[in-house]
Amino acid sequence: MTLLAAQFELPFFTNLLILLVSSRFLGELFERMKQPSMIGEIIAGIILGPSLLNLIHRTEDIKVISELGIFLLVIIAGLEINIDDILKSLRGRSIIISIMAFFLPVLSGIAVGYFFGEDILTTIFIGLCVAITALPVSIRILMDLGKINSEAGQKIISVAIFDDVLALTILGVLLNIKNSDMSFGAIANAVGFSLIKLVILILLLSAAYLYIRKSTAKGNYIEEWLDNIVVILKGKESLFAIFFAFVLLFATFTESLGLHFIVGAFFASLLINEALIGKKNIKAIDKTTRNISIGFLTPIFFAGIGLEFNFYSISNIGLFLSIIFVSYASKIIGGFTGGLFAGLKKNVSLTIGIGLNARGIMELVIANIAYQTGMINTEIFSMLVLMGLLTTLTTPMLLKRAFKRSEQVTTDTNM
Repeated sequence: MTLLAAQFELPFFTNLLILLVSSRFLGELFERMKQPSMIGEIIAGIILGPSLLNLIHRTEDIKVISELGIFLLVIIAGLEINIDDILKSLRGRSIIISIMAFFLPVLSGIAVGYFFGEDILTTIFIGLCVAITALPVSIRILMDLGKINSEAGQKIISVAIFDDVLALTILGVLLNIKNSDMSFGAIANAVGFSLIKLVILILLLSAAYLYIRKSTAKGNYIEEWLDNIVVILKGKESLFAIFFAFVLLFATFTESLGLHFIVGAFFASLLINEALIGKKNIKAIDKTTRNISIGFLTPIFFAGIGLEFNFYSISNIGLFLSIIFVSYASKIIGGFTGGLFAGLKKNVSLTIGIGLNARGIMELVIANIAYQTGMINTEIFSMLVLMGLLTTLTTPMLLKRAFKRSEQVTTDTNM
């Protein structure tokens, strides 16, 4: 079968053309149905891959393009997040929601993996993927519902930011553990060294953040300096090149620490904001990044996930159903109980729990990295892809109902 597939392997650019056209077509179709385009893009890969037509296979060339897609995706996510919003989510009782909505799903996912006899790394990754909330998907859903500025909407965003940052941080630690011999002592040493590296990264980020705050408080001379540099340089898109040099510098630094490059890319883009380089420059960078990513690289990345997905690899139906159940129950209960402990009303707390349920982009990025590094097998990867698709598909409908019920309860109370 493998030999036959190799004989009929299409040329690289033909594969690329088919993947891009089919993923963009289905992505556009899902956009028109008020669903994230990534769902259509993944389905395009599933149709073309081993689950159905078995026409295209994920070659090394496609993997490289997918890596670039991941790189740009986390940069876009970083540009959408304000560090001050992260700090806000850590203040007061809001931290209770963030902790409950992350660690209850993590422990629930780990419990499922342990019960079904999975190895320690696979078990932890199941927990991590169950705990993720997709910030870009959550923002999109809230915008579509017109609830982004509501009390529940703001809490959902701040908790999603916390979850994404924490998940990427844990990812870096897990990648270091992978290279140990998995004995208790080796794992303890790997965790210890990972935490030291993490502290170094946090100290660097803190220093950069404080410097940026101090600089922007004095004036916009960094923006002026950047504008002058761009004027001096004759090459087109110099601003884009400078920005990516900065991001790549951080990515290189985190890789040298033994952490994954996306951790550095995410935190570097997190530091760049409107106050630092100006509204015009941030818009130009964001627009160029999105054009390259959303127009080309990201559809290939998500279609590539579909190519890796293999429906026939899922044989443990009990484990699959348990992951689906736990992904819904633990996230909703975690957000709900966290909201109650934070002093919020029941209807608002339930709305927050439901709003945090969409996994989407970040869960798939982390699952893909785990699969590519050999930490999870094809079966677990396929289960996690389906979990991400189902939670992302159903959350808009469930959240719309939750907001309606919340408003109805508020109206009845006022009457």
